[in-house]
Amino acid sequence: MIGESPWREVVRFGEVSRGPVKRTLEADAKARAAIARLLGLVAIDSLKADLTVRPWMDGAEIEGSFTADITQTCSVTAEPFEETAEADFVVRVLPPNSPNAPQEPVEEVELDLDADDPPDVLEGEDIDLGGYVVEHLALELDPFPRKPGAEFLAPKDDTDLSPFAALRMLRKDDAPE
Repeated sequence: MIGESPWREVVRFGEVSRGPVKRTLEADAKARAAIARLLGLVAIDSLKADLTVRPWMDGAEIEGSFTADITQTCSVTAEPFEETAEADFVVRVLPPNSPNAPQEPVEEVELDLDADDPPDVLEGEDIDLGGYVVEHLALELDPFPRKPGAEFLAPKDDTDLSPFAALRMLRKDDAPE
């Protein structure tokens, strides 16, 4: 999970152990501004999530979906543009010192892209639902966002683009009088 989340919405393991907990979260303006800064966005106009947290092993499984109206900067035109980011996610978490926690990493790792992610082992009894929403919003963002219709056009100039071409232009005998 992202370090300290700018949007903390907490449920405790003890609350989940009694049965599923449903939460609908909506980030306020201060949280949206902090999240936008953290993720390098121009703005977040809305961020809403529906989550169900249910018991899983000695921890919890978080099943959620979110939708966010965001403003990003186009990587081609440098102009701001608005879009909607949305996703569904599932995360499993375990309390500290859980016997079900993943063991020490081995030297050679085999990746199975279809396998479930290993559970997060938390440091305390708090499950930060807002933090997991922010983390999954970050995963949905295009690292090179492009405004609809924006196209990168390579320069058509066939002139010499070497660094020495600029130096030749500075020579006195090449300069126009």
